[in-house]
Amino acid sequence: MPRTSRPLSGHPVMITGAASGIGRGLARLLSRRGSPVAIADIDAAGLKETAESLHGPVLTRVLDVRDAADQLAFAAEVKQWLPAPLAAVFNNAGVAVSSSVLDTVPEDDEWLRQINFDGVVNGTRAFLPLLVAQDSGVIVNTSSVYGLAGMPYQSAYCAAKFAVRGFTDALRQELRGTGVSAVNVHPGGITTNIARNGRVRKDPEGKGRTHEQMAAEFEAMTITSPEKAAEIICRGVERGKARILVGPDAHLFDVLTRVTPTHYFDVLAVVMNAARARGSKGAK
Repeated sequence: MPRTSRPLSGHPVMITGAASGIGRGLARLLSRRGSPVAIADIDAAGLKETAESLHGPVLTRVLDVRDAADQLAFAAEVKQWLPAPLAAVFNNAGVAVSSSVLDTVPEDDEWLRQINFDGVVNGTRAFLPLLVAQDSGVIVNTSSVYGLAGMPYQSAYCAAKFAVRGFTDALRQELRGTGVSAVNVHPGGITTNIARNGRVRKDPEGKGRTHEQMAAEFEAMTITSPEKAAEIICRGVERGKARILVGPDAHLFDVLTRVTPTHYFDVLAVVMNAARARGSKGAK
């Protein structure tokens, strides 16, 4: 399918997970470029902080993406608010859980799935009719490098992010011949609070680390800032890409899973252990 450019700057967009991280980065970048932005998050305080940092028209909504009915209601609000056709829907909200499969707590896995996958599906179903009716726009769904590779102690996260990838790829094929497209975003290590805000009931590796220490180790492996991630994502959308890799580590994951689909972790483990060692020193 030939690429079709998708201009974003100056055009209205909707972003979930906008209270922090990539969502906040997208909102600030596109607002600076003249886009009216509709932003949503369950974190009311963080959402307010994001809104106050924007430069143009903004619609805010405290939203639990797990609630399909509320997503539909928000889509109706956005439709009434729109000053022009909606250019993009960024289904970006996400959370994390760290656990071995053996020790997993079903309630934690369900919580993650409902936000990371169901939230994407709910947002897509709520806003897709609007985009189809105007025959333009793009659905941008945040997967992860963990939607490219299976990683230990991240079974629930990988399952949800692989599901986002499959859902979005299937949607893209359904949209062939229309003015609407669907994009998968695969961020690598981004400097966000996802690890600190995630659920860890105990160190899944049994090394006696605290949640704080594990978060520091994760942050030591982060390479890309939310601001840089937003730039990469917007550039990829505007160039009509179907898959956007965010950060050099995302490109590494992509290459390794293509070259050695069953042994990529042997290489990744060396890189991650070195970064983790640096993180452990920083957390002491």
